[in-house]
Amino acid sequence: SAPYVFPPGFVESSCRSRIFWMKLNKLLLQGKFFQLEINDPYAGPILLDEKLASRCGYVLSEDVRGNPIFRASALGCHVTNRADELFSLTVNIKVSSFSSMRAAVTYIYPMYCSYSSWASREIVCEENYMEVSVRTDVPAVSNDYTVAWMSALPETQNVAYQQWQLMFVSPSGRKRIMISDAAKLGYSFNNTLSRVYLRAPYHTNESDISVISGVTMNMVTSTSMYRQRWLLLLIDTTVSCPIDGISFTDTTLTWTVPSVIPTLVVQESTFLSKNILMGVDGQVIVNPEEKNYLLEHNKTHIRITIPIGAEGGKLKSSISGGVYGVIYSIDLFLEHTWIDADWQTTKYTVMKSVTTPFMPQIPTVTDNTLPEERLFNVAFGHFLPDVSLVAIAIGNVPFTLREAQRHGFRIYETPFPNRTKGFTLEVSFDDLYVLKEYVNRNETKYTLLINYTLSVGPEMTLYYHSAEVQCVIADIEVPEAAGSCDEENLYLTIPTFGLHQYWDLYLGNKLLNRHVVLTNGYLAATNSTHLILQIPLFAVGIIYEEVSFQKIKARFDVALRKVRTMETLQMFSVSCNFNSSAFIICHPDGTVMVSAQMKTVPAIDMSKTKLRDSSCKPREYNKGHAFFKFHVTTCGTSVRFEGDHIIYENEISYEKETLPRQSIPTITRDPDYRLTVLCYYRAKETLVLGSFASDPYISPSFGSGAMVPRSNIAVPRRIRQALNVVSRVSKDESFVEFYEPNMVILKRPMEPVFLEVELKDRSPNAELYLENCWVTGSPDFNSTPRWNITVDGQVVIERPMHS
Repeated sequence: SAPYVFPPGFVESSCRSRIFWMKLNKLLLQGKFFQLEINDPYAGPILLDEKLASRCGYVLSEDVRGNPIFRASALGCHVTNRADELFSLTVNIKVSSFSSMRAAVTYIYPMYCSYSSWASREIVCEENYMEVSVRTDVPAVSNDYTVAWMSALPETQNVAYQQWQLMFVSPSGRKRIMISDAAKLGYSFNNTLSRVYLRAPYHTNESDISVISGVTMNMVTSTSMYRQRWLLLLIDTTVSCPIDGISFTDTTLTWTVPSVIPTLVVQESTFLSKNILMGVDGQVIVNPEEKNYLLEHNKTHIRITIPIGAEGGKLKSSISGGVYGVIYSIDLFLEHTWIDADWQTTKYTVMKSVTTPFMPQIPTVTDNTLPEERLFNVAFGHFLPDVSLVAIAIGNVPFTLREAQRHGFRIYETPFPNRTKGFTLEVSFDDLYVLKEYVNRNETKYTLLINYTLSVGPEMTLYYHSAEVQCVIADIEVPEAAGSCDEENLYLTIPTFGLHQYWDLYLGNKLLNRHVVLTNGYLAATNSTHLILQIPLFAVGIIYEEVSFQKIKARFDVALRKVRTMETLQMFSVSCNFNSSAFIICHPDGTVMVSAQMKTVPAIDMSKTKLRDSSCKPREYNKGHAFFKFHVTTCGTSVRFEGDHIIYENEISYEKETLPRQSIPTITRDPDYRLTVLCYYRAKETLVLGSFASDPYISPSFGSGAMVPRSNIAVPRRIRQALNVVSRVSKDESFVEFYEPNMVILKRPMEPVFLEVELKDRSPNAELYLENCWVTGSPDFNSTPRWNITVDGQVVIERPMHS
């Protein structure tokens, strides 16, 4: 197809020493395919492939930024040479939108270079070939007849007249071939006006591997021979190039090349290094130290050290095994000029494209959260410029970046001085997708779950990283309650903020819900800010701190507990004194207190009232009242069962006096006085009773106690008529799961213990009476200290510890 005009900026070319150098702009080749053809002045275009490139002195690769690079030796197969000073080469650049290269556009690109400062011997070690060129007037056959030269001399008798031949010396022996045959083996040999050159790909059959100063070298030992009349020309065309010498640390890469290569320097005693230059991307670096490069040399080595990430190279992001990391590439060259007695001047140039192994760089998540602003600020980095954030998930809810910004998340890039960047995310504590958990007494734990999706490198590989950021702040105010009383009720006023969200109200171990309120006879009302509880004086749950003649000191307690952990945060109490002329109080532990009021006419002597057991007299009395206190197991109290209730019954009566018999009939002046006392208890009821805390003088103020429940059925019965009684400790107030018998149970002070004692006997005459019950600090029943719960059937209440 016809040639086309180049798009602006598509091609750049230059002459660097004796190398044609051409770069194509990758941006103008995006989504397209390209091929290079070498324009042979005689045969026309020849497609460039690997075999042609290594034989003819061409290199096609990419620079560290991904731009296609073409290099050609001035002595390349298709280069037009004028007097070894002016060189020209034409390249066809074919560009197509199809991999088959159909409908390709062809750009014809001629290049021109001049180079006249040839050294006596020049060696180029390219990426894919080795090349040596020698001026034909040097050297004369050496006076130092080495074995290699001597071994070549007998062969000269057979050298064809006026034809070049090559003699290879390798570990497998000597091989002499014609130039036409050398091309078939991948070599290129020719002579110009004043020079002879040999070009060889690496690792030919005639090559040899040797290690010089720790660097592996690929070497082709050859002699070029030419015979014409009385002239016999023998030229040493040996070439040797390094094929490794690269080492890495976490922060640097080092390239090492031997200073003296014995096969290239026949008389080492005459060797003198004249000049060493290093270059990057084809450009000589005059002052390497200014760019933090280090160029060192001694008698054995030349060493170039480059910091990873240094200017002139390219860091590229990559993903390996799901891990983010970087790869650093740099195109180096080394030019070493030396002199020796055999060759006068040798210019030795090595081109080396270096790429580090994959270096993991686990990104970090930095929490810069601002609690005072209630704002999560999370930085994610560091990344190279070839990484972009494409999506994010908050609390496992995915968002594109546009959706995230629209929702109210703020996402922005943060540049860093070392040409890296990070991504910063800002999310309000109050955002819908932030997890919130009420913790401790007055704090909220805010948790931000983030999943990042990034596009990495030119391949745009997706990379995922998750992070969790938490912040705990004291932003909850634990409510305070107010209490009051009237003549018959106690009142608690409690703020409704946080109720059922953070905390609940508990009456003992029961959640104070609508059912409990109605069942216990309370009244509950709410307004926009508060809950008002009305508790009648004689309702269930009232604690009677002091009950005496015509006076009651009553208290009502409600616990504020955390919804999830049931931890008690606050006790709300209201306590008042009440004057009541008549009352009956049935305590959970079976204690009954009665204030009886005289309502008879004429009046009676209240001091002479009694219970069924006439020995049970009033504790206090006056003209119109009598005060009794007794336990349901005493004073002739009877018991009966009705439905799910146990009913204890006693009677207050008056012992009538009989007047002295002065006449008949007998006359009494007192009216009849009888008052029935009834106490109702639920048959199945969980009671919270107070027991003793640890003695502060005996044990630490905070620690663990132990309780071992034992059962009659757990040990052999000694008495045949022993009652079948089982005692168990429940794991919670549901009394569904129980601890095993004879198992030590550790409890902290103030932690409830749920104790059940059950009579298994079905005899109608059997009655369960819990006489003595206590807690000890160890499994030994006789250990001290011991804290009584009941003594002689009476519940003991002192310092509070739930039991």
